[in-house]
Amino acid sequence: MSSTKYKILVVDDEPDILELIEYNLKREGYTVVTASNGQEAVSTARKINPDLIILDIMMPKMDGIEACRIMRSMPEFKNTFMVFLTARSEEYSEIAGFNVGADDYIAKPIKPRALISRINAILRRNSKGEEVLDNKVEIADLVIDRETFLVYKNDEKIVLAKKEFELLYLLASRPGKVYTRETILKSIWEDSVVVTNRTIDVHIRKLREKIGDNYVSTVKGVGYKFEAS
Repeated sequence: MSSTKYKILVVDDEPDILELIEYNLKREGYTVVTASNGQEAVSTARKINPDLIILDIMMPKMDGIEACRIMRSMPEFKNTFMVFLTARSEEYSEIAGFNVGADDYIAKPIKPRALISRINAILRRNSKGEEVLDNKVEIADLVIDRETFLVYKNDEKIVLAKKEFELLYLLASRPGKVYTRETILKSIWEDSVVVTNRTIDVHIRKLREKIGDNYVSTVKGVGYKFEAS
C-alpha cells in the first residue's frame, strides 16, 4: 500500500510541533489530521479511523497515556498503530506507554528524517502486526544480510550463531523500537518451552561481545532496542 492511502492522526498541544509533523508527513504522501489533546484525539479517531496515531504524552484535559488506554479498549482500534511522542526521557514514561499498548516511542526534539523513517517502518507491517522485513539491513557501519546470514562491520565479516543473527536482525530492522522480552521470545524462539528470559540476556551479551556495546541498549523493565544513531 502506498503512503497516500495511509491516514495518520497527530496529537500534540504544541502548534509548532503539530505543524512540523503534519508538513513532513504530507510531503511523504500521507493524509494527516491533527488534534490538540487526548479528549480530542479519541473523538477524532472515532470519526476518521486512522491507520496510525502519534500521541504526545503530556497534554491538557487528557494525556496521551490515558487516550491510548481508552482507544486500545475499543475494538475499532485494536490493530491501529500508536506511537508516543514526548520530550520526557524518564524510563517510567516508556514503560507506561508500552503497558497501555504503544507500538513505538519517539523522543523530542523532532528530527524530520528520523521521524519519517520510523513511521514508514511501522506502516510496513502486515495486517497481523508483523513487520515485512527487507532481506538486507544497512545501518550505521553494519550490514546485516538475511539471505546469507552474514554480518559485516566496516566491511569485516562477523560470525554469529543463528539465534544471535535472528535477534540482531529483529532489533536492527526497526531502530529505536523497544522489543519486549515476550515479543523477542515469540519472534525468535516461537513456542519453545525451555527458553527463558535469561536466554535472551545471554544472547544479547554475546551480540555485544561480537559487534560492540553501542548498538543494542537495555530498557529496564521492558526489553531491548537497537540504537538508531
